Amino acid sequence: MYTNKEIWRVTYPIFLGLLAQNVINVTDTAFLGRVGEVALGAAAMGGLLYICVYTIAFGFSVGSQILIARRNGEGNYRAVGPVMWQGTAFSFGMAVCLLILMYFSAAPLIRLLITSDSIYGATYEFFTWRIWGFLFAFVNVMFRGLYIGITRTKVLTMNAVVMALVNVILDYALVFGELGLPEMGVRGAALASVIAEASSLLFFLLYTYYKVDLKKYGLNRFGQFDLSMVLRILRISCFTMVQYFLAMAIWFVFFMALERLGQRQLAVANIVRSVYVVLLIPVQALSTTANTLVSNLIGAGGSSGVVTLLHKISRMSFLIMVVCVGLCVAFPGSILSVYTNEEALLANVYFNGISGTGNTQAALVLEVFVQVFYALYIIVVGMVIQAPVDVCFTTEVIYYVLMLGSSLIYLKKAKWQNKKI
Repeated sequence: MYTNKEIWRVTYPIFLGLLAQNVINVTDTAFLGRVGEVALGAAAMGGLLYICVYTIAFGFSVGSQILIARRNGEGNYRAVGPVMWQGTAFSFGMAVCLLILMYFSAAPLIRLLITSDSIYGATYEFFTWRIWGFLFAFVNVMFRGLYIGITRTKVLTMNAVVMALVNVILDYALVFGELGLPEMGVRGAALASVIAEASSLLFFLLYTYYKVDLKKYGLNRFGQFDLSMVLRILRISCFTMVQYFLAMAIWFVFFMALERLGQRQLAVANIVRSVYVVLLIPVQALSTTANTLVSNLIGAGGSSGVVTLLHKISRMSFLIMVVCVGLCVAFPGSILSVYTNEEALLANVYFNGISGTGNTQAALVLEVFVQVFYALYIIVVGMVIQAPVDVCFTTEVIYYVLMLGSSLIYLKKAKWQNKKI
């Protein structure tokens, strides 16, 4: 059984890495907010559309991460490399295919989703530059899955810091035309993010080559493309791919509803989303830890300790929530206090614990159940009633309450202990 110290040793680098990565979102929002409301709204819509596609690769990497963690827990270290390299080859192939598809379908797709002509034009401009990041981001998530799976998470912090610094400097230079570079506005923000993702991939490649025992983990040989290995990964990850895509697609539906309320409401919502995502960083870090430690624990023959482990991680989440709420109470004028809720801090831990057992199909079923209710709520509140932005954000409370309840029922009632992957 993992101690609190061991859990935190895995979690804090993930937390710092996510914090640094989210500097990118905050920076884009801050810089484009000075360009204008249209630019800010376009970054919101274009960025969410990009993330919707990106989550397909992220879901695939989570399935790979679960498999890597299981082999790591079993002590079968040389089996890690084939999962990593075959998964990377497949993920990069997806990146190329989706880049081509999105490039040629961007105009009709964005026109279908956005009613405002000005926001449509700026969103198209942002998105057609941003999608080149697929070539780097789809490989980056595989390295992320590798290091989380083998519980060497400190590298994620270093990588994210490099990525954030590159993005901040290039955002400043390319959005406003500073440091001798052209003024590109929303295109500049998109290009800065693409270059930041490329720098992230370069860092991962160099670090892996110089700092990791390639032979121990079977990373010293690429081998030929192994379709059977890819299919083995897909048997786990196909459900997480759909799950993460649906989770982000419903966010996009939410912003579609807000876009119909007006440019000002969409711009405000993008700022709120940026802050909200930062507040959820501790949750995401502990949820990722739960995912990989559950798989490692089962691989080591410790299935009986899974629920106890999840309770322990959840207690850590709850304590963090208490600190966050205390800070919000101390500064009641801050918008942070409006959108913090303890359900999010617990629901993600238990839900990712389900995926960590290898039961990704069950996790998808739970996600679909919650998303259907979530979507209906958005349609009624955002599109039919056309409620104010702050009321629309109550959708997040609904989402996490349902997610927590369904996850606890599954872990208590379902038979997941002997799942083989």
